[in-house]
Amino acid sequence: MPREQGRKVVASNRKARHDYTILDTYEAGMQLTGTEVKSLRAGRASLVDAFGHESNGEIFLHGMHIPEYTQGTWTNHEPRRTRKLLLHREEIHKMMGKLRDDGVTLVPLQVYFDNGYAKVELGVAKGKKSYDKRQDLATRDANREINRALGRRSKGMD
Repeated sequence: MPREQGRKVVASNRKARHDYTILDTYEAGMQLTGTEVKSLRAGRASLVDAFGHESNGEIFLHGMHIPEYTQGTWTNHEPRRTRKLLLHREEIHKMMGKLRDDGVTLVPLQVYFDNGYAKVELGVAKGKKSYDKRQDLATRDANREINRALGRRSKGMD
């Protein structure tokens, strides 16, 4: 059977971009069991409350929920188990240097399949204050209004 091509998004953490300012992103593989991969291929995963953490020079993903595979037997996996992330050593060192700053955390942004391999997109993020969120909303609304006006003008409606 040929390996699937392209990128298929399984789960995305839209709230992370609302609650955090993303400073940098990384792509990492995940160490998964067979039933976890089958459950992911069925499109079942949740990144709510998930976060990355360093331990003994390795990065682990905590709190990601992959439900049990329905056709699984006694070999089924634990839904919220800690999963090891597969990164190059220099990526880990670079990431850990950024995470040493105060208020910076590691947040998963997306889980997807890239050419058949399960990957997670991690963001080094700093938490937003409520006034930052309001400012982002105001900026987005202003840009949307500008684009509308430009569209009307290019169509000759104004």
